[in-house]
Amino acid sequence: MIRNVFKGMIIGLANIIPGVSGGTMAVSMGIYDRLIHCISHLFSEFRKNIAFLAPLAVGMVLAIIASSFGIDFLFERFPVQTNLLFIGLILGSLPAVYKKVKLQPVGIGHIVAAVIFFGIVVGMALLKGTSGREISIEINFVQLLLLFVVGVIASATMVIPGVSGSMMLLLLGYYNPILDTIKSFAMAVAHLDMPAVLQTLFVLVPFGIGVLVGIAVIAKAIEAVFKRFPLYAYWSIIGLLVASPLAILLLGSFPKLTAVRVITGILTFVLGWVISVKLGEQE
Repeated sequence: MIRNVFKGMIIGLANIIPGVSGGTMAVSMGIYDRLIHCISHLFSEFRKNIAFLAPLAVGMVLAIIASSFGIDFLFERFPVQTNLLFIGLILGSLPAVYKKVKLQPVGIGHIVAAVIFFGIVVGMALLKGTSGREISIEINFVQLLLLFVVGVIASATMVIPGVSGSMMLLLLGYYNPILDTIKSFAMAVAHLDMPAVLQTLFVLVPFGIGVLVGIAVIAKAIEAVFKRFPLYAYWSIIGLLVASPLAILLLGSFPKLTAVRVITGILTFVLGWVISVKLGEQE
């Protein structure tokens, strides 16, 4: 259980960082297939699936709330080390994914699938200078409906490995408003300020419902793809995983390299790789 809470924290942390994919982290943790299955068959195997999903959800919520207060600190003060930590987490999962296809014949279609999804991730990273006009959230029916739709779009991209849901929120102009609302909610709860809690819930509830709907819908679609075209699915994921470190480098802002930064960066890369391998091992 504690192990799954930790996995959920890593996935949640990834989902809050533009350019980093929560789906990719789920692959790195070795739980992506099971996660999709549990979401797709939530009610048919309810107790079993909830026992698996609940610790992940707790970890994700804790990480999202905590990181909404201070994620920028690590990227501003230690950009090389922090980015290389995530690159290590991602690349550490490649051997496990490759094992699923290495004994199968490789067709041109498989390579094309990998290249296409590689291009999607890199293409999104190249949009780093493009962000939507930041939205000013007002409490009215139209805005509540838009929050639901944005939640569906963002969550659908969060589930797909290599695609950053937070980057999608940034492009739509909702990233900072949603993050600020999460901060306000946490502060209101901490101070037992019920009017402020209710005000933030008017934003978070429709967005959260949209997130749940988006995850449920895309999980069904992804499960169908894995059942009918498993090799294409895994080669697509390989393309996404290979592209993700490049996307992180394109999106990052790095200071001048020094010997200390290089050495500590290598250490955090190795740490990320080891964490990925260890958490990806079958329990």
